[in-house]
Amino acid sequence: MKTTKFDDPLKDDFRNFMYVVWKFLGLPEPTPIQYEMGDWLQTLGKRGGVMAGRGEAKSTITQAFCAWRLHRNPQERIMVISASKDRADDFSKFVRNLIRDMPMLRYLEPRNGQADSLMKFDVGPAKNTGAPSVKSIGVYGQMTGSRASLIICDDVEVANNSATVDQREKLLRTVLETEAIMKRGDEGQIIYLGTPQSEDTIYKKLVERGYAFRIWPARIPEVERIHIYGGNLAPTVFERAHDGDSGLATDPAMFDDQDLAERELSIGRSIFTLQYMLDTSLSDADKYPLRLSDLILMSLDREKAPTRVIYGSSKKQAIQAIHNVGFTGDRWLNPISFEDTWVPYEGIILAIDPAGKGKDEMGYCVAACLNSTIFVLSYGGLRGGYTTENLIFLAKIAQQFKVHEVIIEKNFGDGMFTELFKPILLKFHRVRIEDVSHSLQKEKRIVHTLEPIMNQHRLIFDENIVRRDMENLVKELDQGSESALKYNLFYQLTRVTTERGALKHDDRLDVLAMAVKYWVDYLGRDQDEIQRKLEDEMAQNEIDSFLNMSIHMGRGQSESMTPIWN
Repeated sequence: MKTTKFDDPLKDDFRNFMYVVWKFLGLPEPTPIQYEMGDWLQTLGKRGGVMAGRGEAKSTITQAFCAWRLHRNPQERIMVISASKDRADDFSKFVRNLIRDMPMLRYLEPRNGQADSLMKFDVGPAKNTGAPSVKSIGVYGQMTGSRASLIICDDVEVANNSATVDQREKLLRTVLETEAIMKRGDEGQIIYLGTPQSEDTIYKKLVERGYAFRIWPARIPEVERIHIYGGNLAPTVFERAHDGDSGLATDPAMFDDQDLAERELSIGRSIFTLQYMLDTSLSDADKYPLRLSDLILMSLDREKAPTRVIYGSSKKQAIQAIHNVGFTGDRWLNPISFEDTWVPYEGIILAIDPAGKGKDEMGYCVAACLNSTIFVLSYGGLRGGYTTENLIFLAKIAQQFKVHEVIIEKNFGDGMFTELFKPILLKFHRVRIEDVSHSLQKEKRIVHTLEPIMNQHRLIFDENIVRRDMENLVKELDQGSESALKYNLFYQLTRVTTERGALKHDDRLDVLAMAVKYWVDYLGRDQDEIQRKLEDEMAQNEIDSFLNMSIHMGRGQSESMTPIWN
């Protein structure tokens, strides 16, 4: 938002100021991409932002930008807002330290009697207006009553505050309050710095409201994919894509091709696509084929279920009280109705995926079946591997739900888990154990198993268990556990694709698919048997009909009739 000319290269062009700051900090010269970000900051209008992957130094660049703005105009009033108060304070602390340590900025140091703390500080030449020169707050801190000429929203969207639809709506409402804080006229400006945490990111909503974002993905995108950035792709990235550099690192001085490949392998393709490629598009309907709105939630019994459950998707069936990790428009649904007659399940199984080493979980799922409908009675994940505690927990689950069979993924350990688990299980519940194995790629198997049964609305979850699970998720997120979201079953379900490595963690979803496949195969065998019986009945009916007709004709035949062959 550069307007005034000072005939001073350090004041007239932020990129010159960046160069001096980087040298002072002992850093290599800013990369061309970082210079491009700096130029964008100094030329954008009243509302805009920078979207770049983690580690691209967008916050450091903007901290230097704030110092530059104060150097140009000590009467600036800057407010820094971050997801947490500590992060916002760290931002303002960096600016304060630059003023203290850089000789050319020391004239901006607070004077006696002026504010000087992590939360807020004044610069020496600033007039007393009742508002500090720099103030930092958490995104849900006290904004009202403040005024600012420059508002920096630095990573206000994080996993902890944007996991559910309700959280994202609350966050968007909160950050839009900055409009009331921004000074009117040419003085006011709001700048967002962010990495999207969800395909439903608030940054996309801000673009829809007229905010001008500039986007720097970690790799040069394919020309065919440029349209997903909506005209906001950085010019150099756009040009390189058309020059044939697709797939190469955008800023190799920060992240080279090998580093990006390792990161993609580490966090999974879908998260890499979101947080490094900054691809928030939802235009491809087949990209995320599984939706919460294809499920049914209702209170279930451990031993019996209604003979018929009727699916509905109207507003009356929508459940508002359960936290929703799906995308905007997706929702939990109750059935329209169900039969009053409840009968015992045809069977109940416990499925186990015995990974559970390192950061993976040992997934389990209890699923029952009745009248071609699958009922999920319990599910979860255990960490720590094959501990006695975990094995006893699973054995008690089998006992508690009186399962008639336990199926165990064999691909891991070649059946070793089964041999360890069998003697413990039999102490609590004597039941058949079967090892199962798979040959199809995991992601394709999961989608191909779950999508048909969900599209037919024949997968029903116990509403009480889902409610507790989602409440626990939100508590973990509130306590700062960003990884909790990735382990949630329904986050995995709504983010899985058929691409290999789509999810970093998929243990709970994988074991759900394993349980569903068991019953789908059972239903397939059952339907074949029904079809055979039907065909046999039809054949027998034809024979009986023919015999009855022959008898009737024989009884009604006149004695005077002469056979035609005579």
